[in-house]
Parts: sequence; C-alpha cells; structure tokens
Amino acid sequence: MMKSRLLPLLAFAAGSAHAAVSVVDDAGRKVVLERPAQRVISMAPHVTELLFAAGGGGKVVGAMNYSDYPQAARSLPLVGSNSQIDMERVLALKPDLLVVWHSGNTPRQIAQLESLGVPIFRSEPKRLEQVASSIERLGVLLGAEASAQAAAGGYRARIAALGERYGKRSPVTVFYQVWDQPLYTLNDEQIASDIIRLCGGRNIFGALKVVAPQVGVEAVVERDPEAILAGKRYDPANPGLALWKPFQGMTAVKRGNLFTVDGDLLSRPGPRTAQGAAQLCEQLESARQRR
Repeated sequence: MMKSRLLPLLAFAAGSAHAAVSVVDDAGRKVVLERPAQRVISMAPHVTELLFAAGGGGKVVGAMNYSDYPQAARSLPLVGSNSQIDMERVLALKPDLLVVWHSGNTPRQIAQLESLGVPIFRSEPKRLEQVASSIERLGVLLGAEASAQAAAGGYRARIAALGERYGKRSPVTVFYQVWDQPLYTLNDEQIASDIIRLCGGRNIFGALKVVAPQVGVEAVVERDPEAILAGKRYDPANPGLALWKPFQGMTAVKRGNLFTVDGDLLSRPGPRTAQGAAQLCEQLESARQRR
C-alpha cells in the first residue's frame, strides 16, 4: 500500500526535475528549454559574469575571450572572439543553451549560432535594473532560481542604497572618455550613463544617437564638464586623462576632477556595476565638495 502511494509521488518529482522552463530575453523573444540548461556557452564577458552570479558557474562549459571574472571563468575553454567564433569548438562542447550579446556579437555570428538549433538567450542590459532581471531570468534557465533571486536581491539593495544617498544631490556634468585616440564616449543607451545618473551626474553627450560616438576635443572643451572619467591606461602611448592638462580653463581640470575608473565596472553590464557605481558616486561627491 505504501509503495503504491509513493510511486506517483516519485514520478511527479522526477517529472518536475526535468520540467520545461521559459523566459523572455532582452530582444523580447521567448526562450524555452525542455529542462534547465546543463551545458551553457557564454558569448560575451558580461554574460559570463551574469551566469556565475545566477548560480550557474558550474554549468558554463565555454566562453568568449576577455571572460576574466570571476577567477574560475579564466580557465573556461574559449570559443572565439568578438570578430570570429570557432564553430567546431562550440559544437564539440555540446551546449544546450547559448547566451549571446545582442548588439556585441555580429549578426553573422548570431546567424551561425542559430543554424545549430540550440536555444539562444539574447542579453542586452542597458539599465541597472535589467542586470538584476537578467540574473533572475538566467537563473530560471539554469534551474537555479533560489540563488539567482538572492543575488539579484542583494544587487538591487546595493543600487537602491546608492540612489537614495546620491541620486538627489546637486547634478555634476560628466564626460566619460572611453577611448583616447580617437576620442570615444558613450550615450545614454549604455549602462554607464545609468550609473552616472544614479550618482547624480549628467552625461554631457548622453543625448547623442550613436551608442559609442566619436567626439572632438573641442566639443568636450566647449561643453566644459565638471568631471572627466577615463579608464586605466594599458598602453603608455595613450594620453589618458593627461590629454586635458593643457586646458587649464576647463572646470574639471581647474578643480582636479579628473578621475580614473575601471571600465569593466562601468561599461560591462554585469553584477559588478554595483561596485563601479559605488566608486563613481564617491568620485562625483568629491567633485561637489570642490566647488
């Protein structure tokens, strides 16, 4: 009698363990898996960070180049770069889910991956809240909802605390120098601008239509930002923040508001944006104190 009662329960439990899961990705497409993914390939560094944050690090079997965080990601087999994917390597890893960067992977690359018939999640977080949502949705696809929800909740709490503390402070106009030669910045469609807004800043080129527009030195000088941000110098030949030293009349230069930032923490739309936001908020607060 007891055995006959247990059998249906065991059958239900087994079925639940392999139940289909589905989410809507950042391109608005429904992604359906017959069961939670067991072998996932990440097609962008920020995707790798999101998958690990969602509790799926043990299920990531391959990654794109520059997937250098967390430390465990550095030992993953590489499947290519932003210019070329090794399709034979992808096939050899037998993935049951591919997570691509919707605007970062080329249309040709995505078409190649679609031809494999493996489910694809398109990732494109443009706002801080979308980072938390991405963690949760990937957690569903990985069968790791509990850990993903905990990670997303912690992330939201850190972002909310920063917004509460700095969001209503007096505005600081900001120029974010993404690249030196030629001079590139980012507009308001990129997550770095959302971080700047969170900290009470305003991106002076945020309204430009191109996500990563090239701008002229003269245009920056004319808009006279109160603070200038630039990434670390990896090539000694690049001027970095030293580019602005001759312009002593600029507000940012006069007041010493030339700040070095870790580009991975600001521009890479993953969980570490909370850390980057905390650092940037402190820098913009320093700018306010120098008025």
